[in-house]
Amino acid sequence: MNIVSNRQEQALSNPLAMRAASRNGSWTRETSGTALGYVQANLAILPSALADDFLRFCVRNPKACPLVGISEKGSPRIPDLGVDLDIRTDVPRYRVWEDGELAAEPTDISNLWSDDLVVFAIGCSFSFEEALIANGIGLRHVAEGHNVAMYRTNIECVPAGPFSGPMVVSMRPLAPADAIRAVQITSRMPAVHGAPIHIGLPASIGIENLDQPDYGDPTRIMPDEMPVFWACGVTPQAVIQAARPKFAITHAPGCMLVTDKPNAALIAF
Repeated sequence: MNIVSNRQEQALSNPLAMRAASRNGSWTRETSGTALGYVQANLAILPSALADDFLRFCVRNPKACPLVGISEKGSPRIPDLGVDLDIRTDVPRYRVWEDGELAAEPTDISNLWSDDLVVFAIGCSFSFEEALIANGIGLRHVAEGHNVAMYRTNIECVPAGPFSGPMVVSMRPLAPADAIRAVQITSRMPAVHGAPIHIGLPASIGIENLDQPDYGDPTRIMPDEMPVFWACGVTPQAVIQAARPKFAITHAPGCMLVTDKPNAALIAF
């Protein structure tokens, strides 16, 4: 086995190795199915002048934007999520936004960092996928090795300051019995989006064509399955794009920050 393969195998196994692989550039793709057992987080990085409004947006929209960590102004670290964690290097791929337009997708943002930035880490549905898989619920995008399908909806988020716009959802096709069990399992994990917000009938939430996701990759739906939709942490990208701040950084869809926080710590009993 060559060195790259060894690195990739290690990256799949634990959060420290996963972050190291992102930091050294050997892992630049989606993190679904990696470092099972640990919380993965979406990112929104904003100038401090917008931080209070964005915090209020997250508080008002907890299904789409469940906060799991916030940095101090100017700090690229959130110690509660990982002692060695460095926001500037430890995500496989980022998105840089300028005036609401996508300007770049770098794998390192060290050269873009400033003492005025605030980092928001937002819970990700990848964290509850482990619980679904452990309960025998198969996830096709994980099995087939591609990104989960994500869609803009007609469900409007509660606005805060300049931040407003539609909720984005992730979709997983499930048999009816598995869908019922998935509701039971994920409802105990509100810090990573909780229970689905919709099952079946995608047109009723504004999704016209499941074969054309707005983010991620299409996922096949079998005749005995139904689409199950969860609120998604890509929602901040949609609202940041709509707010058109002069500068902002997010993760690239599917490329999450892998933390040291166990998924079990997020289960509500």
